[in-house]
Amino acid sequence: MANIKSAKKRILVNETKAARNKAIKSRVKTAVRKVDAAVAQKDAEAAKAALHTAIVEISKAGSKGVYHKKTVSRKISRLSKAVNGIA
Repeated sequence: MANIKSAKKRILVNETKAARNKAIKSRVKTAVRKVDAAVAQKDAEAAKAALHTAIVEISKAGSKGVYHKKTVSRKISRLSKAVNGIA
């Protein structure tokens, strides 16, 4: 354990940020799974609705700095391509 006060603070702040990032990434993964499930069932309406939700979650994660902007665009692109493929 750290002895210096600033190091102790950094540990606490890092734990808080890690928990926040983990929660955001979990929401993104859940949204992506829902899109994948709808695509697997070839349900175009459900896939489009799930895609919209997933895009919102992924974009929020990108704006909060959890994902890099190119990672965000890559994820959105791949999901969109999958959904457009079943239409």
